[in-house]
Amino acid sequence: MTKITVENLVRKFSLKVVAGENQLQKLITQSRVHRPGLEFVGHFDFFPMERVQILGKKEITYLHKLSKEERKIRIGNIVHYHPPCFIVTAGEEGLTYLTHHCVEQGIPLLLTNKPETTSEFITKLDTYLVKELAPEMTVHGVCMNVSGIGILLRGNSGVGKSETAHTLIRRGHRLVADDIVVLKKLGPQTILGTHDEKTKEFLALRSIGLLNVVRLYGRKAFQDESRIVLDINLTKWQKDDLNNELDQELQFIEYMGVKIPSIEIQLQPGRDVAGLIEAAANNWYLRQQGYSAAEEFMSRIEADISNSNME
Repeated sequence: MTKITVENLVRKFSLKVVAGENQLQKLITQSRVHRPGLEFVGHFDFFPMERVQILGKKEITYLHKLSKEERKIRIGNIVHYHPPCFIVTAGEEGLTYLTHHCVEQGIPLLLTNKPETTSEFITKLDTYLVKELAPEMTVHGVCMNVSGIGILLRGNSGVGKSETAHTLIRRGHRLVADDIVVLKKLGPQTILGTHDEKTKEFLALRSIGLLNVVRLYGRKAFQDESRIVLDINLTKWQKDDLNNELDQELQFIEYMGVKIPSIEIQLQPGRDVAGLIEAAANNWYLRQQGYSAAEEFMSRIEADISNSNME
């Protein structure tokens, strides 16, 4: 899990620091923000004090209408819990009283610069925090986006993962990560694949060396992240090991408790592995649409048998 500080938010969203310049190293541990509405009127039964607190037009307008003494009490009740920081959306003025409390308690007070609504800013901030604070792990492999479908390619070192990825890139698909793939768990059924920044845009090919796919093939050859929906394990060819069942039973592999459909592709000189991966991706998509080629084939066989019996 990545450590996020208030300073990270300041840089990411170009926030103006109004107070608490010396407290920007405070850690943010929760992936959702909070708008203190009920808390301003005295209800603290479920106050998530460890979250970033967002003050929009609604909250600031309410505070402006209070008397000086009442406002002091309302704000004091919240800053007493020492949340990581307060962020006030752009366009809000007259925050002297809030600044005073934040300076006194050592809480960063930040102000957005862009002209956007509070809900728009919250959506962006929540999305950022969910991704950055998500549980994560690294795996050895290659992550590709094939026709819009996120695929994790695994296999022993030297089996040909990067070479296969290079062929896919030349066919118009996109590299996400090579060698070190960072997996982030965004939800009970969602695994996001990305790079570790150091290897961003790089593809390592044996006998050739390191390639920057963006410099070689343009921006379309790379994307930062992709939801992983299919795991493909590349293995060496084993004679008489492959079966020819019409529709193999679906296998799964787990990453951080999330099950991902997994298939094995055996390698042999002359096999179009990249083409097989494209077929696997497209076949997965058709399955999501409720179509099975094997089921259609069997229905044709059954219909043919039925017609023969009627003759």
